[in-house]
Amino acid sequence: MFFEALHRLGSKADRLLMYPSEFLKSESDSSIEARLLRFARDEYAVKLKPVDVIMKGGGGAPWAASYTKLLAFNQTEYDRVLNLDSDATLLQAMDELFLLPPGPVAMPRAYWLDSEDPIFTSGLMLIQPSKLEFDRIMDEVSNTPSDTYDMEIMNKLYGDIALVVPHRPYTLLTGEFRSQNHEAYLGNTEESWDADQILKDAKYLHFSDWPVPKQNAAFL
Repeated sequence: MFFEALHRLGSKADRLLMYPSEFLKSESDSSIEARLLRFARDEYAVKLKPVDVIMKGGGGAPWAASYTKLLAFNQTEYDRVLNLDSDATLLQAMDELFLLPPGPVAMPRAYWLDSEDPIFTSGLMLIQPSKLEFDRIMDEVSNTPSDTYDMEIMNKLYGDIALVVPHRPYTLLTGEFRSQNHEAYLGNTEESWDADQILKDAKYLHFSDWPVPKQNAAFL
């Protein structure tokens, strides 16, 4: 789990977990979700934050609940929040990202997308919580079509002003290892692909092997 990795790697930042409020109704709750939440709290000093899931586009649609991660903008008790997707794993500590210059949000480029205009990925976001920005985002969520997801909203609102986090070494897709062309990830045509070295250098590995399905689970 992410929090075991943060503990093992010696991260100094607080560990905050936003979770659906129905997962832990009381200390006597014996569901697997409740037991895992208490384990994270007791073993890895995780601060538990119950939230209401923001569902749009139908419960069975891919990424239908992806807006929920945007609640990180409302965690104003913190100066900065590093928001990480749960379908990923941490390979190295990333505390140094908190030292980036101030700004509403910093994100890596979605290097795997073939687009004339650079697109950011919301899989990793360094956020400066703000009621103003949170209200702005929630207004956009309310008014956007149901087939629009968090990444599109973030690019619409912040595509021109977001700080750029270099995708090397901060975002590597597992699907990159099946690709025949690594120019987009490498960022040049001269460098040779060395899978072992790339994995050794990577800090954040995002599981993305479409069309291979992901197992449905409350926690990964």
